[in-house]
Amino acid sequence: FEPRIFDKEATGFGPIFEEEPLDTVYAEDSPENKISMNCRARANPPAIIKWWLNNWEIKLMEQPDEHFSLVGGNLVITNPDKGKHAGKYVCVAKNVYGTVISKEATVKFGYLNQFPTDEREPVHVKEGQGAVLLCSPPSRYPSEVMFRWIYNDFPNFIIPDQRRFVSQTTGNMYIAKVEASDVGNYSCFVSSPTIGKSVFSMPISLIPQIEKEVKRYPSDIRVKFPKTYALVHQNITLECFALGNPLPHIRWRKLDADLPPNYEVSMNGALLHLINVQYEDEGSYECETLNVKGMDWYRQWLYVTYLKFCIAHTMDTLLSHEKDVGSELTLRCVAVGKPLPWIRWLKDGYSLLFSRSVFEKVHNYCRRLSFYNGLFTACAPTFIYNPVKKVLLGAENGRVVIECKPRAAPKPKFIWKRGSELLTNSSRMLIWDDGSLEILNVSKSDEGSYTCYAENDHGKSNSTGTLTITEATKITEAPSDTEAVVGDTTILQCSASFDPSLDITFIWTVDSYVINFYTDFEHYELLMGDENSGDLLIKNIQVRHAGHYSCTAQTIVDNATAEADVFVKGLPGPPGGVRVEEIGDTSVKLRWGLGSDHGSPLIQHVVQTLDFYALDPEDWKTASTSPVFLDGSTESATIVDLYPWMQYEFRVHAINEFGAGENSRSSIKIKTWDARPTVAPSDVLGQVGISGELIVTWTPVKPQFFFGKKFGYVVAFKQYEDSEWKWTTVEDPETRRYVYKESMTPDTEIQVKVKTYNNKGEGPSSLISVVDSPRLAPTEALLDVYARQVTATEALVWWLPIYQAPPNWVDGYQIRYWRKYDDNEAAASRVLVHRAINQTRLENMRPDSHYLIEVRAFNGAGLGPPSEHCEMFTRRPPPSRHLRVYKYVSFNRKWLYLYWDHIYNYWNESYVEGYKILFRKEGERYGKLYTTGRHYIDFPMPETGDYIIEVRARCEGGDGPISQIRVQGKAALGAESLSVASVLLLALGWMNLGL
Repeated sequence: FEPRIFDKEATGFGPIFEEEPLDTVYAEDSPENKISMNCRARANPPAIIKWWLNNWEIKLMEQPDEHFSLVGGNLVITNPDKGKHAGKYVCVAKNVYGTVISKEATVKFGYLNQFPTDEREPVHVKEGQGAVLLCSPPSRYPSEVMFRWIYNDFPNFIIPDQRRFVSQTTGNMYIAKVEASDVGNYSCFVSSPTIGKSVFSMPISLIPQIEKEVKRYPSDIRVKFPKTYALVHQNITLECFALGNPLPHIRWRKLDADLPPNYEVSMNGALLHLINVQYEDEGSYECETLNVKGMDWYRQWLYVTYLKFCIAHTMDTLLSHEKDVGSELTLRCVAVGKPLPWIRWLKDGYSLLFSRSVFEKVHNYCRRLSFYNGLFTACAPTFIYNPVKKVLLGAENGRVVIECKPRAAPKPKFIWKRGSELLTNSSRMLIWDDGSLEILNVSKSDEGSYTCYAENDHGKSNSTGTLTITEATKITEAPSDTEAVVGDTTILQCSASFDPSLDITFIWTVDSYVINFYTDFEHYELLMGDENSGDLLIKNIQVRHAGHYSCTAQTIVDNATAEADVFVKGLPGPPGGVRVEEIGDTSVKLRWGLGSDHGSPLIQHVVQTLDFYALDPEDWKTASTSPVFLDGSTESATIVDLYPWMQYEFRVHAINEFGAGENSRSSIKIKTWDARPTVAPSDVLGQVGISGELIVTWTPVKPQFFFGKKFGYVVAFKQYEDSEWKWTTVEDPETRRYVYKESMTPDTEIQVKVKTYNNKGEGPSSLISVVDSPRLAPTEALLDVYARQVTATEALVWWLPIYQAPPNWVDGYQIRYWRKYDDNEAAASRVLVHRAINQTRLENMRPDSHYLIEVRAFNGAGLGPPSEHCEMFTRRPPPSRHLRVYKYVSFNRKWLYLYWDHIYNYWNESYVEGYKILFRKEGERYGKLYTTGRHYIDFPMPETGDYIIEVRARCEGGDGPISQIRVQGKAALGAESLSVASVLLLALGWMNLGL
């Protein structure tokens, strides 16, 4: 609307916004270090623009701020800080006709964190089944990002199709039916279009398990769209995707109605797009998936909200005629919507507490309302609500502004008087357009009463105040520039003179930041020596405390300021912007920006690396560089002696006279190019097995020396007289052994060696290892093999050795034994002994069994002929029952008597030949062993300590189970006493046993 003219003189109008601030997201690591909030208003007279942050006015004229500045009506934020500048901003435009407030605009700080560097578990899935790869995206703002997946190497992105789908809600990738070709590494790639940043995850290995017969299974919906809210005219997308074999078909429908005419289906049916949503599109939407094995479905509700707003008769009411003082004006606002809208009214930018505004009767003062540029009433000047201040103060030689702001319409004319003296504009005095009186270089002679007269066509009024001039505030001792070293304590002095009738306050700022001595007490302290001084004490000074300091001595009338710079010397700051510019196989070119020297010239830069196989994420190592020494002015270097095909990240720090400074942020991770291997396997050995096969072993090469893809080994061997090597490849880099199963020629020297290879070529060979092949296996059979049983489970076997000269020498003997009727000969137990030994013990035999024993000579070429079978029977086992053991201590406590029940053997058990008694101290393994054919024994009573006595039966088939009894020494028994009756009873029992 354009302003209407009520009469020839009424040409003014209130502010109208032509441009309002918009919501802004500022990237935290953005190279653009400013935010601009735009605001432009049209008004006559021109409007004054002010800004509010989180309901607090930004007072740039009263408190200058290093971050905020006004360019026209636009607010510019330089070097934005999340803690200070995030929030809600409004632009306020004001002139004499009224005030308008813009829409709220939020400033938020956007970020996209890196993925964790932890390795991700591989996904194993059978061929033909479905798989879900979880993205688990990092925290971010705004949350609206785009998800893609990388296959093996960047930038090889997965293209979604009927079989593969990437959810833009969770970031997860869904494979409806896994195929063998899906094997590989997958990484989730997240891009934020708002802040222009992308990150990607550590790779996830997908390992399909190949099946002989691929099974089919029914469709199973895994991606489900949530309950959705949309505004009218908005575009929305619903997601639905299912796993299944065969691949499921996806269909969409709307319950109880057709799909909207403006819908689209994409991504092979996985996405339903509703374009320009209308209110009638609200309803329940269903996704149905089916294949030959079965069907699955899912449904959820779509809610549509709207707002219809109108203002009836307001403009016409305002502009059709003027309202008289005391009359009534009604302004109506009608709005409908879902959900029910909330309505509020603003007057001069302030909220009124009702939704339907009825302006009460206008009194004999004027109200201004800037509403679609309409001025709707008039009144005589009045100072009732804003009189001139009664007491006015000014500092000598300073500047005084006396405000005169009556309410009046139309705008009044202003006249000022001091006493009865009429004041006019001069070099020292100026009457502003809004009625305020400005006086420059005031002195005591300017003291007195000042009256403002305001008059318009409807009347006139005046208001008076008294001006008093005080002594000016002056800095008498100013702070001086100071240089300090980190950790020092320094004092900045500040003293002032001021009017004795006033109170003074000292305010310190550093780089426009006001020091709060209650919260910053750790490093700052205000020293109040007397009322005229306010020195600043800086304790344990750090590099961050360097800056431009100002001391302001302030009274309620005026202030004085003195400034000084503080320079702090300390460790260098971190270099910036570390980036990799050129990548080779063993070198990269690195570039960075110089960090702050913090008052001491930089001497050297040091580059550090962290590779993929570092055990600790803080295990950074100093890199080799070209040039070797990087001086303080160096901003680039070539990093050399790197491993090919290795993932690296880099960081840089500087050194000055105070030491090594803070490290830079690490660079992005890169991988060097691949190259041929340069490391050969170590510990290469060869031997010829019993069957004549060649066995080659080696120590595998560590992964950091693979230098490329498809790493493996080449095993080469030849007999001494051969001119050409035989060779074979081993593809598994973890393998440490190869067996050549064909028999080697006897009595031959064999040479073996192993080298590495990858996709770039072959590496160096190991040292040659020499193997002597045995000539021939022994040809003589052993004679005179004897055996005898030792226990029920052990036997002793011996034989007469044989001696054969080359080519049939003997390396040792193999003894086999098995039960004649109960065991399979192929599963016989075996014992190998050296050729110098002609007997051995056979163990783990079955009791009371018939055994066959066979002995053969052997060497590296194989086994000789078997001996004749030696037959023997193992003994019966000892009784398996525990003995019941009793003890008795003599009356004088000098003897310990021990007895036990005699145990008898069954028909299938060995005969009991006697008993073994082990007397040992508790906690010790060995003691004194006794044997007896009786079932009792006595011992001298030990003086002190705890003892264990073990008793077991002794049989020809071995020893029976152990029974234990605990005995304490005399000292422990001192407190015990036996009754006469118990002693007699025990004695009688002992006599009955034959003692």
